[in-house]
Amino acid sequence: MSFLPAFLLALIAAVPMGWALWAAASQALDVSAWQALWADPQMLRAWGMTLWTGLASTALLWWTVARLLAHGFIRQQLARWLTHVPALLATPHAAMAIGLVLWLAPSGWALRLVSPGLSGFDAPPPWLTTQDPWGLGLILALWLKEVPFLLWVAATQLQREDLRRRWQAEFALAQTLGHTPTQAFAQVVWPQLGPRLRWPLLAVLAYGLTVVDMALIIGPATPPTLAVLAWQWLGDADAAMQAQGAAAAGCLTVSVAMLAGVTVMVLRAWARLRRSASSPLLLQGDSPWVGWAIGGAYLAVWWALAVGSVSGVWPFPQLWPSLWTGDAWAQVIASAPTVWTTLGLAAASASVCLIWSVAWLELTPRRWQQALRPWWLLPLVLPSVLWVVGLYSVALQWRLEGQWLGLLLAHAVMVLPYVLLALEPAYLAVDPRQSAVVASLGQGRWTDLLRIKWPLLKRAIASAWAVGFAVSVAQYLPTLYVGAGRFATVTTEAVTLASGAQRSLMSAYAALQMLLPVLAFALAAYLGRPRQFEKIGPMKDNT
Repeated sequence: MSFLPAFLLALIAAVPMGWALWAAASQALDVSAWQALWADPQMLRAWGMTLWTGLASTALLWWTVARLLAHGFIRQQLARWLTHVPALLATPHAAMAIGLVLWLAPSGWALRLVSPGLSGFDAPPPWLTTQDPWGLGLILALWLKEVPFLLWVAATQLQREDLRRRWQAEFALAQTLGHTPTQAFAQVVWPQLGPRLRWPLLAVLAYGLTVVDMALIIGPATPPTLAVLAWQWLGDADAAMQAQGAAAAGCLTVSVAMLAGVTVMVLRAWARLRRSASSPLLLQGDSPWVGWAIGGAYLAVWWALAVGSVSGVWPFPQLWPSLWTGDAWAQVIASAPTVWTTLGLAAASASVCLIWSVAWLELTPRRWQQALRPWWLLPLVLPSVLWVVGLYSVALQWRLEGQWLGLLLAHAVMVLPYVLLALEPAYLAVDPRQSAVVASLGQGRWTDLLRIKWPLLKRAIASAWAVGFAVSVAQYLPTLYVGAGRFATVTTEAVTLASGAQRSLMSAYAALQMLLPVLAFALAAYLGRPRQFEKIGPMKDNT
């Protein structure tokens, strides 16, 4: 195997990522900016709120996913459940937050359902139900949004035929030795599946600690989280405030690194405790209601966005709008350049990252893949605010600031780890003996790839592309900064409208933001469907 293609592939991806990290680090290490950061009266409270919301949502997520996987595996319903995950995964973060606001706001659906009869309210009460000072709304939004992601990663592991068959055999054997199904899963399957979810869990933790768009919509406001403060400071016209924002991004990076280390140690300690426990508390009991609750929450969010996008006059406490109108969708259709920009960026970045990932997995030695895998996954676990600082500096130095190519580069950096994470398990699970058989028949490598390997992997390849498309659609900070305000996408419009009073237009953009990834996953399901072969009937005797 030639090392030149592998080296070139590594160089193509490593140069922009490394340059961005170096540029971000050089700005985030300004001593005077750190002094100003710690002197800011909002800093400590914002940092505390960041730690609370990020850790609470991640712990709740880990408990939920463990119970759902246990319940589905034990009752042999996991495959059926996982078919619904793409629809949940396609819901962007901003759309989820906006849908929850439409339900939980003082004038939202939840209070309208019980008003005025049960609540006695004829007007919206002055309650802080969405941007509450305890961060509960943000924790709820993060929990609901990240459960499908971790389930989807678990599904990529369970798609490996070798692992699935081995785990099922070991699960059955444990039950023949006297263990209950829950104990068998906890002692045999989960200890093997859980460590494979470590990187995705750290990605969820990092996102919960550094999210900006969801925190702007449904997070606390007095004070906001540290990521929101960093975003506000970075957008200030004062250079000193911009440096303080870069320092805040550096503080978030240090926090993520420290908490990631603590999380890994806690998981290892829990694994050692598991060996001596007959049934870990994490997996005890039967909990089908968790899955129903999450599915119901997603249906409620979709319903709120659909109704909100066609609502006109809607006084409180009426359950239904007094006026139905399509004006919001007419405005969305009129802003066709915004939609085409979103589609173009998402399709291009997903395609570029998919081509790179397939080439990387095909051309590089396995030891290179294992050694450089943590580097490619860095955009998952480092704060998006830090990446924005670095990518914006790269765009300025390469004269790509405010250019479509620069925006594509920024999106590709953020999309690449998700595509690689989606494709790698299925790609590495292909039996290498198939290639040997093809070679023994006198066929070349391209015949093996085009007629055997890639057709077998077309479902995983199509799904990885759809995931990359959805991640690109949801990008907010890279579009805002690297695009220099010259490119509007569906996500930037939805987040901007979330701070205003245009409920119908905000709902329409959020619904469209959700609809685009759904269409991408539907296209992936169509392209990845199993091949159909014609049935050959019995041969006729024409003699």
